[in-house]
Amino acid sequence: MSFITTKDGVQIFYKDWGSGTPIVFSHGWPLSADDWDGQMLFFLQQGFRVIAHDRRGHGRSSQTAEGHDMDHYVDDLAALTEALDLKGAIHVGHSTGGGEVAHYIGRHGSKRVAKAVLISAVAPLMLKTAGNPGGLPIDIFDGLRSQLAANRPQFYQDLTMPFYGFNRPGAKISEGIRQHWWLQGMMGSIQAHYEGIKAFSETDFTEDLKKIDVPTLVMHGDDDQIVPIAAAGLMSAKIVKGAQLKVYPGYPHGMCATQADQINADLLAFFKS
Repeated sequence: MSFITTKDGVQIFYKDWGSGTPIVFSHGWPLSADDWDGQMLFFLQQGFRVIAHDRRGHGRSSQTAEGHDMDHYVDDLAALTEALDLKGAIHVGHSTGGGEVAHYIGRHGSKRVAKAVLISAVAPLMLKTAGNPGGLPIDIFDGLRSQLAANRPQFYQDLTMPFYGFNRPGAKISEGIRQHWWLQGMMGSIQAHYEGIKAFSETDFTEDLKKIDVPTLVMHGDDDQIVPIAAAGLMSAKIVKGAQLKVYPGYPHGMCATQADQINADLLAFFKS
């Protein structure tokens, strides 16, 4: 397996397949690089170089006690892009990973970045505040923390239902997709996942979004029950200068898995544009 070691001694696992234009995928909470299976294989077959890492405390990366915040997440991502000497890379982030992509560009600049894609992303800010009245109340995130601490295996199993829209009437439930999500989540550190809730819910990415100066695609399902579109994708698309917005009627948060064919086709069109 391939790893880089960060300045603070954390081992970050990554996959790096193929050649050609590099695509760097940043995964959502509490998952791993494996959540991009449906994209990694497809774009490898399209002639791209595909790269995905496990965030610190997630998947196969070190279960460190420190650094479960957006600054450390994106510094780890920067360390990876520098170690691989990536240039002209396309950065794609889902959910928390979308926030990671925005903060990476905001904190480290776009010198190694050609394009960006924010999918069902947590940006600009998930938490309801005086300045962000459309966000979700802190009680929601406190509830996630309580359920995680009380019974992580059951909590993760239950969470797959709204994550993929499998709780909607008439939904075709894939037990394989649910089990894949659960397995990825259980590979990681409960402490990293607990602290990661604060990172994805309370980080304000507004200034990061303003700094994005590369072509950007914002993709969001309008039936996203995890990161509601109104305070997320719709707002991000307005903040990022010149961003393209694609809204998917009825699509859930985990649309990269449940509607992979459509998402991959739209990503490919954007990459080639």
